[in-house]
Amino acid sequence: IQAEEKTKYKLSERSLKNLVQIHPDLIKIMKEAIKNSPVDFTITDGLRTTAEQQALYAKGRTVAGTRVTQKNGTTNKSNHQAKGDGLGYAVDLYSFYDGKVQVDDDKKLKVIAEHIKAVAKDLKINIEWGGDWKTFKDYPHFELKK
Repeated sequence: IQAEEKTKYKLSERSLKNLVQIHPDLIKIMKEAIKNSPVDFTITDGLRTTAEQQALYAKGRTVAGTRVTQKNGTTNKSNHQAKGDGLGYAVDLYSFYDGKVQVDDDKKLKVIAEHIKAVAKDLKINIEWGGDWKTFKDYPHFELKK
């Protein structure tokens, strides 16, 4: 009899809530990846409305802040916005330790990203990490490539 594999982490209520209306393949990757992730993580963003995407796009452009997206939400839609099937194809996540979400730890995000990409490859699901993009680096971002 094989011993049941111990899981290190599990998705929080917040993470699960942020996976509502996200494509099942991306949910599958995240649920599998959290189990033996080298660093705990929390999913901070899933499906976005057009208004939410437009508000993010305004950051660093027409409102104070740092630019966090290249997608304006109307003529250039984000994969966080619902596709024709009503689902979002992207999530944002951050490492979670010392009792809080770590929004400034790109080193740990890179470790998590390598793990998530390996899990996706094992599951034969094609994903893309925003940290691999050539021009605009988006370390918290993962999206399904369909």
